[in-house]
Amino acid sequence: MEGPVCLVGNGADGELEVNPAALDILRSVAQPVVVVAIVGLYRTGKSYLMNSLAGKQRGFSLGSTVQSHTKGIWMWCLPHPRRAGHTLVLLDTEGLGDVEKGDTKNDAWIFALAVLLSSTLVYNSKGTIDQYAMEQLHFVSELTEHIKVKAQGGDDTEEDTEFVRFFPSFVWAVRDFTLELRIEEQLVTEDQYLEHALALRKGNNKKVMDYNLPRQCIRNFFPTRKCFVFVQPTSRQEMGRLDLLPTSALDPQFLDQTRRFCDYVFQCSHVKTVKGGIPVNGRRFGSLVQSYVGTIRSGRVPCLDNAVTAMASIENEAALREALAHYAAGMGGLRLPAELAELSAAHGTHEADALRLFMQRSFKDEEQEFQKQLVAGITERYADVLAENEAVSEQTCRALLEELSAAMQQKLSAGLYSQPGGYQAYDRDQTQVVENYRAKPNKGVKAEEALEQFLAGKKAEAEAVLKADNLLTEAEKHVAEEKQKAEMLEQQRKVAEEKRLQTEQLMKDQERSHQENVKQLEAKVVEELASARQEAERAMESKLREQEAMMQKGFAEKARLMEDEISGLRREINSTSKTDFLSNLFGAIGEGLRAIASVSDFLTSRRQRGKGTSNPSKTQRRK
Repeated sequence: MEGPVCLVGNGADGELEVNPAALDILRSVAQPVVVVAIVGLYRTGKSYLMNSLAGKQRGFSLGSTVQSHTKGIWMWCLPHPRRAGHTLVLLDTEGLGDVEKGDTKNDAWIFALAVLLSSTLVYNSKGTIDQYAMEQLHFVSELTEHIKVKAQGGDDTEEDTEFVRFFPSFVWAVRDFTLELRIEEQLVTEDQYLEHALALRKGNNKKVMDYNLPRQCIRNFFPTRKCFVFVQPTSRQEMGRLDLLPTSALDPQFLDQTRRFCDYVFQCSHVKTVKGGIPVNGRRFGSLVQSYVGTIRSGRVPCLDNAVTAMASIENEAALREALAHYAAGMGGLRLPAELAELSAAHGTHEADALRLFMQRSFKDEEQEFQKQLVAGITERYADVLAENEAVSEQTCRALLEELSAAMQQKLSAGLYSQPGGYQAYDRDQTQVVENYRAKPNKGVKAEEALEQFLAGKKAEAEAVLKADNLLTEAEKHVAEEKQKAEMLEQQRKVAEEKRLQTEQLMKDQERSHQENVKQLEAKVVEELASARQEAERAMESKLREQEAMMQKGFAEKARLMEDEISGLRREINSTSKTDFLSNLFGAIGEGLRAIASVSDFLTSRRQRGKGTSNPSKTQRRK
């Protein structure tokens, strides 16, 4: 993207709406996204920081008056400067507290969306982190009213403790900072300054509880915290022209602070994930935006569970279509007729590739419903190819036999076989036809069956020629008849053997397909379990740090209350690595996948419906 576009704006009805053009851009982003959103009061210089992250002097509108310039949420997608194969998504949000707007409800939803969509949330403020700054961050205290984690059950307290698992990292950017970083005569770091500002007070009266509430929310909700302070970049007279000034006109200390801020964001911002630690790419991110905004427009509260379920449904359906199309394209490129071994090898290759595509895109495929549809779809398509191959093979073999026996038909019509000794000539010519037929390659799977039908069709004709041959004695005729019967029995045996080998191959195909499905599903589940474990570990690390901080500050009771939650996270981490979980899962999966109809069943069904016959258009195209 050469510049930002509006992602979420206010429609004519005053309600939030998603910009379709922004969704089109996101659909083209298949890479994992690292999403950085910035929020804060209007006219605090948020857009400058975002332009710095983009490596551009201009991009997001800075504005130069007391009016809020950014409306809604604006998006800029760029190649990540430090992570190859990743896309950096920058979200600049409408300034909070715009007096002209006078709509705190809209502010609350913009703030909630920034939290829901980002992997790093930057809160931008001016001056110092004092009580006034905390009061302006009241939106943090209201997050539980605007975001739900679970679709069903669970009380509010349980839900509060889960926010840390899914919320972004928190960065507080303090602009125009003029004080010395010193607390009780001791120099402190920016992070120590933030932790001091977030320190809780002891007591249970309303004043203390109001003081602690936003601080407690920041400590409870966000897994990591970071602080950066920035001096004023230039003189107050030049502040409105920041995007026009060369870097030489800006305070070197401000430039260094901006560089450190960008380095931290690039280095420490994680790929955006949703519940379960599932990574998000551009397509999935667009689905999230649509889901959250749609829920807000309906008057309901966005729910992480519901959003992930909706996103999974869209992605899994698309993954199914993409995988089936890939398999069909691969099998459609085969030249028919072909031997079953060739079709089987192609089927195995294209099925494995299709499964791999499906696994890469799908997630949260509950009970493997979409994977079962894929298996059934591939099985049916393979049966179609086999039936078409049979039809083309049969047509090819019949045409070849007609061509090879044309001379015999001419002799028969001319009465050459009706003369004494005619049967020997007939038998010799027919033997030559069979030999020439067998010598021809690329006849396909119906070669022996077509020959059997050909010989069976010639049986009456051969008997008539034999009876009319006066040169042969009755004993010789009897020997010739027995020879004919033996040849027919041998041919029937070859047909039966041909069918047996084909059935055996189809059973091998089915078992190979089952094993491939289980193997790729196992790898997928292991990957998803690892993601869920990382999510839980990240949450536990955050809780352990917070518990230690509470103990050091004398809040022993608060620290003790956190122990149950930490123990629960430990149990969850341990359960995700247990092999018995996997073995039980794959036992159930195996039975479910085996229950899908076999290729033989599909073939039988098609033959019964008459689909095993030649299709001229397909036959011509394949040949």
